[in-house]
Amino acid sequence: MEVTLTPEEAVARLRAAGIEEVEREVRLLLAHARAGASGPTAAQEADPGDGFKALVERRERREPLALIVGRREFWSLSFTVSPATLIPRPESETLIEAALKAFPERTTVRRILDLGTGTGSLLLALLSEFAGAFGVGTDRVAAAAQLADGNARALGLSGRASFLVGDWAMAMAERFELVVANPPYVERGAIGQLMPEVALFEPPSALDGGVDGLDAYRAIFPELPRLLALNGVAIVEIGAGAGATVIGLARAAGLEVRGVSADLSGIPRAVELAVGGTKKSFGREGRGG
Repeated sequence: MEVTLTPEEAVARLRAAGIEEVEREVRLLLAHARAGASGPTAAQEADPGDGFKALVERRERREPLALIVGRREFWSLSFTVSPATLIPRPESETLIEAALKAFPERTTVRRILDLGTGTGSLLLALLSEFAGAFGVGTDRVAAAAQLADGNARALGLSGRASFLVGDWAMAMAERFELVVANPPYVERGAIGQLMPEVALFEPPSALDGGVDGLDAYRAIFPELPRLLALNGVAIVEIGAGAGATVIGLARAAGLEVRGVSADLSGIPRAVELAVGGTKKSFGREGRGG
């Protein structure tokens, strides 16, 4: 079968479409096309046929690479992704790092709650680190909860995770040592201004934070006092420039701000919270906020 599009031509087309790291992306698309044409045990040089051209055309339309190949790596774990959920971002790994710093004694975390779990990436990455913990992930989108459950099974963590369909914490009565959330925080009017991969292909429900981008925090923060166990910690993701406002909402809800962690770009990304008046989490002093 004749290859209808060369890698060099693919690089030129994707570069013209405004895509960065085109050489890397073309290599991944070519490998995915070869695997699809000849099966997972195909030789490296298997002919991808017309499949490669079709994949390049999808990427040229700015469909995210992760959705095209069906997978995304997060915290060195491989996650299946779908249009039902937000694609895991590298900057969200900041929440995992903050959790590990908050609980240097890993055995102290027995229960983890992930609000708006999506692919399950946050919860499952945490379970891979806190080996004695059981996790619950909630999502109001049934397809997301099903996807997260499938990722748990693929990673061998299904016996330690449960996924529920519902809005945030619902009527949950259990308390957790660790609560995490990456809520929607894009201002509704700004969604159309996001890069096409996000604005056109990721679910609005995972992006839309309301008129001012803060609706989810207003819903979550008042619930944390009843969800957090003694010395429990909540770690929530925030958007660029939203730190002061989110911190104000947290304090208004009676929460103590333990610290703010920046991502690798230096942008404040994760806010660590606890119930006001409780002891510092296992002797660790906060980092400001």
